[in-house]
Formats: sequence, C-alpha cells, structure tokens
Amino acid sequence: MLQRLHLIGTSALIFLAAVACEKPMSDPTSPNHNPPIKTGIGPDGSAAAQFAAVQHPTQDTAQVYGTYTRGCVAGAEQVAVSGPHWQVLNPARNRAWGHPVLVRFVKDLAVKVANDGHVGLLVGDLAQPRGGPLPSDHNSHQVGLDADIWLTPMPTKRLSLDELETFNPPSMVDITTMTTNRSFGVAQYSMLKHAAQSNDVERIFVSPPIKRALCDRAGNRNSDWLRKIRPWRGHMAHMHVRLSCPPGSDDCKDQDPPPEGDGCGAELSSWLKDRTWASESKGIYVPEKAIKVDGLPPECKRILESNG
Repeated sequence: MLQRLHLIGTSALIFLAAVACEKPMSDPTSPNHNPPIKTGIGPDGSAAAQFAAVQHPTQDTAQVYGTYTRGCVAGAEQVAVSGPHWQVLNPARNRAWGHPVLVRFVKDLAVKVANDGHVGLLVGDLAQPRGGPLPSDHNSHQVGLDADIWLTPMPTKRLSLDELETFNPPSMVDITTMTTNRSFGVAQYSMLKHAAQSNDVERIFVSPPIKRALCDRAGNRNSDWLRKIRPWRGHMAHMHVRLSCPPGSDDCKDQDPPPEGDGCGAELSSWLKDRTWASESKGIYVPEKAIKVDGLPPECKRILESNG
C-alpha cells in the first residue's frame, strides 16, 4: 500500500502510513487461548511478528499510542465480518480492529452509502487486535485509526465466507490515460464525499486520477471536503481513510494538517505530469528494516504482553 516518502510541492507529506475480548483459557487448542507474547520471539524478533501472533485486544480503555507508522492501540474493537450494510474482505487476516471511533466511522459511512442507494461497503484492512507493525502490506495501520475501504460497493448478493477471502475488487484507474475508468461513478463519489465530510477524518489517500475525477465532478461548488483527499501512489481500487487522534489519547501523534485549498490545482497537476509513481512495483510491501518492540512507544510493550 503506502511505502515511502514523496514530496508534494514544497511541503513533505509523510505518509505515515498500519484488531473481540480476550479470555485466557487453559486449553491451548481453544480459539480463545491467548498466552502472553514475549518480546524477542519469531525468526527476526520483529515487533510485526509478535503483534500479528496476538489474536485478541486488551481489555483496557481505548487508547492510541504513537504515530500511524510506529505505535499500537489498547482496547480496540472489531468490525464484524458482516453487518447490515457492510462485509469485510479477507477476514482470516484478522485486521478488522480499530479504536472505537474508527469502528463507528466505518459503520456510519456504510449507512450513508446505503442510504444513497449503493447497498453498502466492502471493508479492507484496519489494524491488528493491538495494532503495531504488520508483517506485510502496510507501513501504517498501526494505531487503529487507518481503514482501507474498497471503492467497489458491497454486492446486492452477499459474498460467502469463501468469496470474502478471494474477491478481488477492480481498479478504478486507466493508467494509460491517467483517468478513471467505467468502474468509477456515482457510488464512488458518494463514498469519498461522505468519508471526507466526517469531522473525524484527517486524510483520505486515493490514486491521482481519482482525485482528478472528484475535482472535475465537484467543480466550483462547495468543495472544502476535497482538501482531505490526497493523491498517492497505488490506491486505484480503494481509499485509505485516516482519522485524527481521538480525544483522550494524549500519547497519539497527529500528522500536520493538509495544505490549504482543495488540492485540485498545481499540486494535483504535478502528480499527473510526473508518472513515475504509476510504474513502481505492485508487489507486497515488506519493510526494509524490521521495527523492534523497543522501537515503539514504551506503552506498546505492556499492551503486547498483556493478558487482558
């Protein structure tokens, strides 16, 4: 997904950009069995291997610690695999966890999209049960405030559990013409606009041609919400939504606010002219250097090893 630093104009946008109650049991074969995770385990001793091994959240009050690319979350909640207006893709990944404000955002957005006549949402990765670095795919999604939402709406006929693991939403972008394709239309505009108008949302990352399609459709009408929608490499089939630090999480570190304006001018043009981002590898993201537990905020070690 998001892999490294890109300079936008004169300002550096650092995409710092990574989930059910734990009931310890004595039977190690039980799906609820979750013994303490000790630091230093795994082939590389990485924080990612250790956080991925934990299947349940802590029972703490919800708190975010650190930054989007180096942190963790206590008291996370889970988005159910299927809800009234959403389904979660790849549920076996166990990445549908987040701070309660993120879970509420996803559910509220699903209702708004359904009320617009588009059935609902297909939800991608949020975070692991206790956040932390992920073994692959993301540099962010670590503090329970990031969510990938597929731009393909939830089908009228619900996907089976098997289909949820294999369904591959299509790209909305034609790289040759640097425009959106036939898959992008009213439903996608509805999703993105509703998401950007949420007071909890700090940024939304999409492919540059998608940003251009939104700018063209919004025209000169009230488009303050476009400021939050940021062009970025990848993101041709989904939007990456990032929430601001929630009240009460004093150890959570926000990004700087987006640049002023709707971002539909010179900034967007620079992305569309310099297309090097479009030809980069589409392989699975793997961090060049694994983050160790002691490289995270101190509270993350306690969260990782907590039994409840």
